[in-house]
Amino acid sequence: MTEQNRTRISWREGAWLNPPQSSREEGEWLKVVPDKGRDFWKKTLYGFEFEDGPALLTDWDRDTAVEVSFQLGSFTELYDQAGLLLYQGPAQWIKAGIEVNDGIPQLAVVVTNGYSDWSLAAVPEWAGEEVTLRASIIKDAVIIRARSVHHAWRTIRVARFPYASGNQAGPFTCSPTREGFEVTFTRWDITAPDQDLHIDPPIE
Repeated sequence: MTEQNRTRISWREGAWLNPPQSSREEGEWLKVVPDKGRDFWKKTLYGFEFEDGPALLTDWDRDTAVEVSFQLGSFTELYDQAGLLLYQGPAQWIKAGIEVNDGIPQLAVVVTNGYSDWSLAAVPEWAGEEVTLRASIIKDAVIIRARSVHHAWRTIRVARFPYASGNQAGPFTCSPTREGFEVTFTRWDITAPDQDLHIDPPIE
């Protein structure tokens, strides 16, 4: 993919859905510290409802793909998490990223339409690497993929996301159980959409 097909989104272009405890730019990176105890979840299994985690969002055209990259070096405790939030409204959203569970970094996706579900896939070999999450819409579904700097794209979820307008997307992070978790986001891009579920997108 050429640079003409890829547009880097400035961190300052986004608006916070729930501001974090702190955020600061360091060169091209954004370092974010979320407040302890905030998260995104609706009802299923636990009964509670959270939509107070920090997410930096901007409008997302469904004819483009959105990518967010971040470093895993700080992910050490249960439920440390960061990634990409796709947001239609308070009852319809998807968060996809890395979450520490059982001491292992996991590719985690929560799809919410009134109620949340949760899928996990362990990626211990990705520990400490830079990770990229990608979302691209085909017909009524969003294709969510992930890769690390040393590992190829993996398709981790196909979920219904049929909304024609009003979509937003951007980086999120949560720290449900501890203070002092800091995430370094390295990139936020809009690029060409996927053409086929079974064809990997290019890597910049």
